[in-house]
Amino acid sequence: MELPRDSMMVCDRGYVDFSMLYKWNLSGVDFVTRLKTNATYDIPEYDVKQYPGTVLSDEIIFLRGSQDKYPERLRKVVVCDVENHRTLTLLTNNFELDAQTIGDIYKARWQIESFFKMLKQNFKIKTFIGTSENAVRIQVWTALIAILLTKYLKFLSKAQWHFSTLVTFLKWNLFVYRDLRQWLDQPFTKPPEPESFQPEFAF
Repeated sequence: MELPRDSMMVCDRGYVDFSMLYKWNLSGVDFVTRLKTNATYDIPEYDVKQYPGTVLSDEIIFLRGSQDKYPERLRKVVVCDVENHRTLTLLTNNFELDAQTIGDIYKARWQIESFFKMLKQNFKIKTFIGTSENAVRIQVWTALIAILLTKYLKFLSKAQWHFSTLVTFLKWNLFVYRDLRQWLDQPFTKPPEPESFQPEFAF
């Protein structure tokens, strides 16, 4: 798949292919990924600076074992993941953004993964119906609208709904005729009997 120039690709180290990364680099595509623990590299100049925030180091490196796959310089950024009490060693070809921003970009990837996890768990989306860019955009936007509407209903309700429970109950009650706001607050009350309607013919 051809990526637009100046795109930013963020991926986990399990997907790292240095040949692909170098192809992106030549195409003007930036990337941020985790550096594998067994990767070997040379550091022309060691970093002895002090950085603010969660940045521990910011260095220029050259790959050693995979030099033929990626012969140009790379940037290694080490940041502290305070929430999970660990350090992240990141690899990027972007030399313009500051190290803290590089770390923040990678951490934002988790929010995207959480979004798709929510889709799979609550909306039973295993695969995309279409794989073209337009088809994927339509499906993602539709899912976002559904999530926002459900979260808004959860916000309106006086009951302590869990998101997944609310989604399930909404599916069960799609064809039940009752007041939505009342149902959100009192989901286990019996729905009112529908008014009888006798059609009349006019001659």
